[in-house]
Amino acid sequence: MSDATAVPTHCPYCALQCGMSLRPTGAPELPAEVVERTDFPVNRGALCGKGRTAPSVLSSRVRLTEPLVRCPDTGDLRPATWEEALAAVADGLHRTRADHGADAVGVFGGGGLTNEKAYTLGKFARLVLGTSQIDYNGRFCMSSAAAAHQRAFGLDRGLPFPLDDIPRTGCVILVGSNLAETMPPALRYLTELRENGGKLIVVDPRRTRTAEQADLHLAPRPGTDLALALGMLHLVVAEGRVDEEFVATRTDGWAAARAGAMSHWPEQVERITGVSVPELREAVAMFCDAGSGMVLTARGPEQQSKGTDTVGAWINLCLATGRAGRPLSGYGCLTGQGNGQGGREHGQKADQLPGYRKLDDPAARAHVAGVWGVDPESLPGPGRSAYELLDALGGDVKALLLMGSNPVVSAPRAAHVEGRLRSLDFLAVADVVLSETAALADVVLPVTQWAEETGTMTNLEGRVLLRRRALTPPAGVRSDLEVLHGLAGLLGWEKGFPTDAEEVFEELRRASAGGPADYAGIDYRRIEEEQGVYWPCPDEDHAGTPRLFLDRFATPDGRARFVPVVHRAAAEETDAEYPVVLTTGRVVSQYQSGAQTRRVAELNAAAPGPFVELHPRLAERVGVAEGERLAVVSRRGRAVAPARITTAIRPDTVFMPFHWAGEGRANTLVNPALDPVSRMPEFKVCAVRLERDG
Repeated sequence: MSDATAVPTHCPYCALQCGMSLRPTGAPELPAEVVERTDFPVNRGALCGKGRTAPSVLSSRVRLTEPLVRCPDTGDLRPATWEEALAAVADGLHRTRADHGADAVGVFGGGGLTNEKAYTLGKFARLVLGTSQIDYNGRFCMSSAAAAHQRAFGLDRGLPFPLDDIPRTGCVILVGSNLAETMPPALRYLTELRENGGKLIVVDPRRTRTAEQADLHLAPRPGTDLALALGMLHLVVAEGRVDEEFVATRTDGWAAARAGAMSHWPEQVERITGVSVPELREAVAMFCDAGSGMVLTARGPEQQSKGTDTVGAWINLCLATGRAGRPLSGYGCLTGQGNGQGGREHGQKADQLPGYRKLDDPAARAHVAGVWGVDPESLPGPGRSAYELLDALGGDVKALLLMGSNPVVSAPRAAHVEGRLRSLDFLAVADVVLSETAALADVVLPVTQWAEETGTMTNLEGRVLLRRRALTPPAGVRSDLEVLHGLAGLLGWEKGFPTDAEEVFEELRRASAGGPADYAGIDYRRIEEEQGVYWPCPDEDHAGTPRLFLDRFATPDGRARFVPVVHRAAAEETDAEYPVVLTTGRVVSQYQSGAQTRRVAELNAAAPGPFVELHPRLAERVGVAEGERLAVVSRRGRAVAPARITTAIRPDTVFMPFHWAGEGRANTLVNPALDPVSRMPEFKVCAVRLERDG
């Protein structure tokens, strides 16, 4: 149904940013209800359970409605006024800077923050605090794909084409993504692909609901996606399927990439991955026989200590077959978090300035400093990546301001990260709920949610969207922009930190102008009238750019770059003591660290807690039955959850979802080994042993 009185907006969760409308109800337990919005092209009215129930978290019964300050006498958090809370945060940050220097203060952001918040948070860190120590949880999401995009194409945008192109291509290879559970409304694009006669290949160690839709399911051992891509490229060469004209006219570096692939012959790849040679040949034929094709990756191949090279190998496959820079073809990353794309474009990442400019580029520093009215030399240089920043807490970094993230649950080696957070001299957290991380803070600042504020998001297509305020927030709650404005004032910056989102966006447009992610031609009016505008959009007469690279790639000479890669082992392989591979992921009814979705009764009923998925043969070997408590032990810790026995997973692999805290916290186990380029931790592969619990 539709309702003209409802306010059009977007879902607060994943990077699809599905269109919905909200109608206020006035009821405290459910302040708004969702109204179908069929006009938005990404989801055409469809929503998953998380989207449908999103207004539940707006209730004052589950969210924070007043600031909290830790009482030095009891150690408990107690209610406080905003004046007291902001003064305490300003004092904690100021004292740390005065005693230990600017880089002793850290800032940690989130991939769910609007573009305006991400921009302002980066500006606050670099101007008000003068610190280089800022990064965000998007580093844990798509950073490997971003790095590979940059190396090959000179520009990173998750999808270089609209989602609507997917059903019209000839073949899609979907690597390490379970769209049916992570982005359910997007599954229709794959359904329509097959209805149109296209083919779908799914690469996943589990036979997920998405893999069940595939024409071909390849189930490699976790951590071997790189070898799989190289084996397919080997066959492309051996079978004479290289698009020689495309390679010669639009790429560089083929000889070295070809040599790397040719050292990975199919029988060797079969031994490494467990994918048979006939399956490899079938996948190559399916991809190359189609007139066009796409490779789409998600966290499976990306969240590895070799994630950048792994994505690069899939990009090489696209380039060698001419499946890039052409209509209905290309490589794309399925960005996860709601503003994972925009969040990394505008300055909350350790090495970047607004507009996706590099922080160590003198011209970029000069441009942004000019917009901010400061000396370029005053801007700090690049800082630590996300895990490295969290690991430094309590050491070099003694105070932390954290917005929109819950690393106690979401970070790798989570028990260690929790300990680092506890060791801080001062921790301030701005959040909508009392998350596991907020519960550790010295000051907790309750902030507005998606439905209570206006701001822009950039979805996985690079489409800049507008979320309009539909509700008045509860008394006692302020926006993140108001928080940063208040703190900046207390720390001596009376100007430069407005509270109005549109005013911030107008400055962001100027700061991004001429950069890779150029928003200069985008404004709120255009976004509303055009159902979003694709960047780059350098001026108001520009139509935006739904499809990148059709004429040239974003490299200096316009040619894509092959990057030579070879397979290497995971940072931690199985052995006699830890003989099983653990991989992690999501389930349909929870989201990320679960801080919000675990507060929704309907979602908890569908997904009440963690579990360990394992094959019947492995369960028999361990001696565990369905539903029995099973301990998963790695070199970093122990997690316990009920066993879920299924033939849909490899016998050498177990799977745990990562949405829960407590004894079932999957990220207690995972390895923080970092990709050398993207600094992505190895969430998807670690060695474990299994033990019956009790």
